[in-house]
Amino acid sequence: MDIGGRLRQVRETRGLSQRELASRAGLTNGAVSLIEQNKSSPSVSSLKRLLDALPLTLSEFFSDVEEAGAPKYFYAADEFTELSPQEAGLGSGAVRVSLRQLGDAARHSLQVLHETYPPGADTGPEMLSHAAEEAGVVVSGIVEITVDDQVRVLNPGDGYLFDSRLPHRFRNIGSVDCVIVSACTPPTF
Repeated sequence: MDIGGRLRQVRETRGLSQRELASRAGLTNGAVSLIEQNKSSPSVSSLKRLLDALPLTLSEFFSDVEEAGAPKYFYAADEFTELSPQEAGLGSGAVRVSLRQLGDAARHSLQVLHETYPPGADTGPEMLSHAAEEAGVVVSGIVEITVDDQVRVLNPGDGYLFDSRLPHRFRNIGSVDCVIVSACTPPTF
């Protein structure tokens, strides 16, 4: 997927200049320009800030619309939608989070993600915040999660549940991939 082209298309459809989008998102005009040209790879939190300024969720931004017709109940691993720039070809060797979404969250009231954080990966220096509740269970590896003013390291089998409006951040401080299965309702991420 052409992240920069998609961002430019959405921005132009909404009648915004790069400067106006940058101002709304709290980023520089140059940063938006580099992202739109696919010369810079945004962190998950930076991309989320840009999309919040449009407004558009990550799920909507990366969605492949499910075909109308018979309802779909089952998804093979290769049918998940990647919501992070890593799999879209941005960056050169950057350690990135993989957020794979089950189905089309825009058609449901629950968003389910299979998250992978390589060693050293995080959601970005800016804290995330969105109107929802989220919960998850660590499947493997360890992760440091910050929610508001609390920081906790979670191990396999540990879980979390919090109001996503609180500022939060996920960071793999271990030496192996951390895998989490999470859910968000409503799907605002």
